Amino acid sequence: MEIKIIQAKPDQLREKPGDKDTLSFGDIFTDHMFVVDYKTETGWYNPRIIPYCNFNIDPAAMGIHYAQEIFEGLKAYSGKDDEIYLFRPEENIRRFNLSASRLCMPNVDVSLFMDGMKKLILLDRDWIPKNQGTSLYVRPAMFATEPHLGVRPSKEYIFFIILSPVGAYYKEGLNPVKIYVEDKYVRASAGGLGEAKTGGNYAASLLASEEAKKKGFTQVLWLDAAQRMYVDEVGTMNIFFIIDNEIITAPLTGSVLRGITRDSVLRLTVDWGLKVSERQISINEIIDAAKSGRLSEAFGTGTAAVISPVGQITYKGEDYQVAGGKMGEISQKLYNEIIAIQYGYKQDPHGWRVKIN
Repeated sequence: MEIKIIQAKPDQLREKPGDKDTLSFGDIFTDHMFVVDYKTETGWYNPRIIPYCNFNIDPAAMGIHYAQEIFEGLKAYSGKDDEIYLFRPEENIRRFNLSASRLCMPNVDVSLFMDGMKKLILLDRDWIPKNQGTSLYVRPAMFATEPHLGVRPSKEYIFFIILSPVGAYYKEGLNPVKIYVEDKYVRASAGGLGEAKTGGNYAASLLASEEAKKKGFTQVLWLDAAQRMYVDEVGTMNIFFIIDNEIITAPLTGSVLRGITRDSVLRLTVDWGLKVSERQISINEIIDAAKSGRLSEAFGTGTAAVISPVGQITYKGEDYQVAGGKMGEISQKLYNEIIAIQYGYKQDPHGWRVKIN
C-alpha cells in the first residue's frame, strides 16, 4: 500500500530539545506519526504519516474496556558518519505480531510496518539526538477501537508509530541499580500474557514497583506465580546472573518476555566461548551464591537500558551486594559491544544493524 505523507505546517512543529539539554525518557515527541486503520471486512487500509495529534475514539472503544492493546519498543541511532541505524527491527516486528496473535488482534504486514517506520524516522530525522547514550525511541502500538460492550475480539483497530528522543532510561545510567525481590505480588504466569508485550502486564506490576520505589529500589525482581521461588524477570528487563562463571537467565516458558537484547546477549556470550544456560534458577540459589561470593555479576537487558548492572539484591529484608556494587566485567563488555554495533562503530557479524538512509 502507498503511504500518504502529510507534513506538519509551521504552526504544528514542536520544539526540539537542544544539544546541551539533558534528555529524560519518554517525555518529548516528534512532529509526525504513522497511522493505519483496520476493519475485519477490509483489512488494513489508509496508511499515512501525519502531524502528531490526538486520536478521536468512541467512549465504548473495546480497547478501553477489554484491554486489547499491544506495543513494541526499539531505537534509531545517529551513528558513524551520520548514518541512521536500527537494531534488529525485524525481531521487534515479529514479536509485535506474536503479541497480536496472543490477544486475538490482526497481524501487521511486515513490509508495511517496516516501510512506514523507516519513512517516519527519515521524515523526523532532525529529532535524532547525537550525544553519546542518546537515541530516538520508536514506539509502535495497536489498540481496539470498535465501539461495543461485550467480551469478544474487536473488529476494528488502529496501528500507529510515534517517536521520542531519549536519554538514559534509569536515572542511574550505567551505575548499578538496586532491585527488590517481590514475593507477595505476581506479574504473570505460564499460560497467561507474560510473553506478550501488552499493557496489562505492566499494569499488573505497578503496585509492587511503587512500593519498591518508596523503599529506595529501582526495580522489582519477579518470581514465578506458582511457587514464588523461581526467577522470571525484572519489571522492564530480562535478568541474568553469573554464578561460578556460568551465565544464567530464565527460560522462555510463557511468563517471560522474549527480549531482543536478551537474545543478543545469549548469542554474543556463546560467540565468546562463555558458559551460558537458559534454565530455572531459584531465588535461594541466587542468595546462597551471593552469600558465598560465587555470584560475581547480575545485570538486566532491554531495549531501553541495553545493559543495566545490578549492584544490590534485597530479599526478605536482607541486602546482598553484587560485584562490589560496581559494574562487572562481563556487563561492561556486553554493553560496549552492543552499543558499538548499534551505532555502527564495530563489525556486525550477525547482520543485526539496519541502515535506513
